[in-house]
Amino acid sequence: MSLARTAGLLADPTRAAFCVALLDGRAWTVGELARHARVSPSTASEHLSRLIAGGLLAEERQGRHRYVRLANPTAAALIEDLSSYAPSVVPAPKNLRESARTSAEARARTCYDHLAGHLGVAVSDAVLSRGLVADDAGLVVTEAGKAWLAELGVDLSALRGTRPVIRSCLDWTERRTHLAGAVGAALYRRAFELHWVERIGSGRALRITPGGNRAFEELLGIDVRTGA
Repeated sequence: MSLARTAGLLADPTRAAFCVALLDGRAWTVGELARHARVSPSTASEHLSRLIAGGLLAEERQGRHRYVRLANPTAAALIEDLSSYAPSVVPAPKNLRESARTSAEARARTCYDHLAGHLGVAVSDAVLSRGLVADDAGLVVTEAGKAWLAELGVDLSALRGTRPVIRSCLDWTERRTHLAGAVGAALYRRAFELHWVERIGSGRALRITPGGNRAFEELLGIDVRTGA
């Protein structure tokens, strides 16, 4: 696909809104995305068909329902990276509910399948400062990091595949990087399995549980309650 064609797919506000919503890593129905973008189901279906044909989204059908999701981690990284290049001025929330959602997403959220927001950046800073990950012409997991991941229940050898083992991803709220790649996804998955974080409603925002507060502080020295 040419650069111009890909850029054209994302130049439309409705299609861009769909892609950003799907950064929560889940599959959405056409109706859900239509309501999110405030367009008709027929308009949503037309836009989604273009995104699927362009390779940015993938389609799944279950009975009468049509679900769509981001096609792969590469598509997710593209959407998040482009979001980080948007102007840093965030529109004022329209109401208290929107204000609460925005604040929650800035504290901790999912970026497709890994941790983002202040929590994601804090985790990235901590593993680098503790020598679990090194940034030597690109991120690599050190021997200490391999042992730390194993204690956490993550088998690094099982993560090697078609996607990068570990990479940085520019965080659009913090304007700094958080961890992505297979390791970033595994860390989020374990945090969710161990109930360190939980989803808030149906969006991307995450709540850090009391157990998560203790775990992040004990394992990485992060005091998520104060933002330190």
